[in-house]
Amino acid sequence: MKVLLYTGSLKLVDKSGIGQAMKHQKKALEILHIPHTSNRKENYDIVHLNTIFPNTLWMAWLAKRSGKKIIYYAHSTMEDFRNSFIGSNLFAPLFKRWIIFCYNHGDIVITPTDYSRNILRTYTIKPPIYSLTNGIDTAYFKMTEAGRQRFRKKYQLKEEQKVILSVGHYMERKGILDFVKLAKKMPSYQFYWFGYTNLRMVPSNVKRAIACKLPNLYFPGYISREELRDAYAGSDLFLFLTHEETEGIVLLEALAAKIPLLIRDIPIYENWLQHEDSVYKGRTLEDFEQISKAILEQQLPNLTIKGFQLALERDIKIMSHKLVEFYQ
Repeated sequence: MKVLLYTGSLKLVDKSGIGQAMKHQKKALEILHIPHTSNRKENYDIVHLNTIFPNTLWMAWLAKRSGKKIIYYAHSTMEDFRNSFIGSNLFAPLFKRWIIFCYNHGDIVITPTDYSRNILRTYTIKPPIYSLTNGIDTAYFKMTEAGRQRFRKKYQLKEEQKVILSVGHYMERKGILDFVKLAKKMPSYQFYWFGYTNLRMVPSNVKRAIACKLPNLYFPGYISREELRDAYAGSDLFLFLTHEETEGIVLLEALAAKIPLLIRDIPIYENWLQHEDSVYKGRTLEDFEQISKAILEQQLPNLTIKGFQLALERDIKIMSHKLVEFYQ
């Protein structure tokens, strides 16, 4: 059995969760010594597709024509396409029709969570749909004092300064508007948002939020995986205010890094992450402000050990065995 991990248009998604998922899939195959390639001209038995670009669909057609098996990894739904880019809400129904067309070219469809699988099951998708986490390299995202010191030295942070961190594209869906509002309401804490989206692609309300000049609010842009690991280590709270996800790789990274988490209470995390057990949850801006302050001032129990156990359940070594089962 040899797997083609198709990397067409990788540059377009390399800095996103899909790009990270593709790296995880490659490592999963390496862990179990499964033959694989990214060169479509080589011989292969299965093609693993992660994107919904036209060239990916073309690859599916070529594979089907050659009698190969096709796995489509469904990272996207109409629900998490909304509130992303300019015009995304208007084009969401068309986007749904397109991804259905793409996913129907697979022999099986895999999606990161039961939540996203249940959404996709309401679509007219014919192949069987299974759920499998994107996975996380828990050994890599370890919290270290050296990483903390590197991060705080780079951004000239004093040890007593408390840092609130978030990671993601500049999207309303990711909760960036509430993140900026909280920075205004909490001037004694430092707010850092890592990630980047071309501003020509985002609506005016997001542009205004990013342009907001606050002495405690920073948008340094996209950083490397190594720098992101240091950022987790050097921060005091990971604030994940997303309104919709199919899983959330940065959430897995934060759990692995043992940083306190405060997340928006949304359906995808209802049965997985329990409030006041492994993470803290909020629904309103007032919730986020009050709980953030209580975590940072150590007025609430530290839940990071239980959160880390959840990350271990999604470790890339476990994910690799399940992925190979789907290949077989």
